[in-house]
Amino acid sequence: MKCLIIIGAGGMGRTLYDIARESIGYNTEFIIKGFIDDNVNALDGFVGYPPVLSTIKDYIPGEDDVFTFSIGGDSRRRCIESIIDRGAKFINLIHTTARVGSNVKLGEGNIIAAFTTLGSDCRIGNYNMIQSYTVIGHDAEIGDFNRIDTHVTCVGGIKIKNETTVHTGAVINHKVTVNDHAKVGALSFVIRSVKEGTTVLGNPAKRI
Repeated sequence: MKCLIIIGAGGMGRTLYDIARESIGYNTEFIIKGFIDDNVNALDGFVGYPPVLSTIKDYIPGEDDVFTFSIGGDSRRRCIESIIDRGAKFINLIHTTARVGSNVKLGEGNIIAAFTTLGSDCRIGNYNMIQSYTVIGHDAEIGDFNRIDTHVTCVGGIKIKNETTVHTGAVINHKVTVNDHAKVGALSFVIRSVKEGTTVLGNPAKRI
């Protein structure tokens, strides 16, 4: 039995705890050991959670440890890679209500939250957070270290590259590409490809 460690014990970390308990493999392939967070008092005042075991920088992965992450922003990749350098292994968390279509390819360390759809023949890279009620259409390509929020619709054939953020309720239209480090604002309708490192917002989405 593997022991799951959640990186980050803030609000998203507590949400990940609930997602993990409702994911495929809970109590059959893994149990939840606890959190690591640089604020070791992050759970003070909250009840019913496993402990904060250590700071992130000081935790040494055990033989049976596996990891997931709740941290976002620019520090996410750096933090994940620092733990991998210490021997950490990440698992996919797939909520039991998620729909995974035919021939979907998943890398490692992904979070697929409740009522999310992964369409047929889509490809998902590594360390992506895809939140509840989001639709990833057929033949879509998602790279690495992306955050895709709730109720996002990614129409078939789109591409989201690496380290992007797509906020709540956005629609990425057919065959659009969202390039590295780009951000898409909430409720935006994206009809043209988004250039690297830019932010778009609105309907239709425009660069800001």
